[in-house]
Amino acid sequence: MTSSSAPAPASPGAQSEGPLRRLTARGRHEAHRVSSPLELLFDLCFVVAVAQAGAQLVHAVAEGHPGEGILNYALVFFAIWWAWMNFTWFASAYDNDDALYRVVTLVQIAGVLVLAAGVSRAFQQHDYLVVWLGYAIMRLAMVAQWLRAARSAEGAERTAAVRYAGGVLLCQVGWLGLVLLPGPARVWAFVVMAVVELCVPLFAERHHETSWHPHHIAERYGLFTIIVLGETIAAATVAVKSAVDEHDALGELLPIAAGGLLIVFSAWWIYFVVPIHDHLRSNAQAFLWGYGHYPIFASAAAIGAGLEVAVEQAVGKAHISALAASAAVTLPTALYLLTVWALHARHFKVGIAQQLVLPGTALLVVGCTFLGSWAVLAAGLVTAAAVVAGVTLTARGASRRRHAGEAEPARRTPLTP
Repeated sequence: MTSSSAPAPASPGAQSEGPLRRLTARGRHEAHRVSSPLELLFDLCFVVAVAQAGAQLVHAVAEGHPGEGILNYALVFFAIWWAWMNFTWFASAYDNDDALYRVVTLVQIAGVLVLAAGVSRAFQQHDYLVVWLGYAIMRLAMVAQWLRAARSAEGAERTAAVRYAGGVLLCQVGWLGLVLLPGPARVWAFVVMAVVELCVPLFAERHHETSWHPHHIAERYGLFTIIVLGETIAAATVAVKSAVDEHDALGELLPIAAGGLLIVFSAWWIYFVVPIHDHLRSNAQAFLWGYGHYPIFASAAAIGAGLEVAVEQAVGKAHISALAASAAVTLPTALYLLTVWALHARHFKVGIAQQLVLPGTALLVVGCTFLGSWAVLAAGLVTAAAVVAGVTLTARGASRRRHAGEAEPARRTPLTP
């Protein structure tokens, strides 16, 4: 994944035309770098797997098995997120958009669809074979991309690419533990393999940092955030529609629908209010920021699952208490607020008041859990109030700085010739 140093600028258009081109590093300061149509298709297909994981989480929580559901959700979502992230950072550094690159990327998309097909078996029967197979398709395609990059590189860059390919391949073998080991050991296998996966980029880039484009990376993460939030709205809308059609419970559902919409709108506003590409300047910052999006993406998707659970509980379809149904919405919302603040927003906050808005909001959202049928609406109002508070404090701070900048010359004027 990442780098602060970069080779000489290069772009697909600058290379020789034809169906096959050398897979060489692109320039970190390349002008007008934006997401490609292939990357957008990649994201849309990945959100299918996110939707499947969310649907199974709803089923597990509604049936009164939240612990097991959250564990399976964390495992499956890690596979989805990690494969997406590896492709995203690789593409930012090496995308040459030739025929072979496109075909291998389409193979990765096929892999995530296979993974999505196995999500229900993983949740309900603890059978991870299809999930592992889909992950293997994605990861072997990624190995092929790294080997192709290594073929076009020399020296430390080639070593880094080979290390990536070898590390990814060895990790894929390690993930067989989820298929072969007995149930209790699988949790530990997941923890160990997740740590090993996270260490592969650190090992591969010890002596050479792959090039990446800050604006491109920020856009890619932003687009995936939008898609995940969109899936949350879609899932909640379908749940409300089904409940209204089957139970005619519009009065009970309106507070949940309104609160959920306010939460999602606020989540979007809070994420995109800062120009995060200005913060991505070094390898250390990029690793922390990129890895930290696992809880951001997972909690954003889980909000939609929580809204579905709240709807099912309101109409009597879920075998859980109102408190548990409320927590299914408020807890992932609070986690989203905290992680976005820690990794994203706090770098652009000035003063203690601005810094405390999101952590304080997260605490209030957790408190909303105990408000019964009004919990989701209250959480929505609290998150919306956080947006208003943030905008107000930022505007006041800017106004004070403007006035201070105008007042200083006025005080100096009498002393000038």
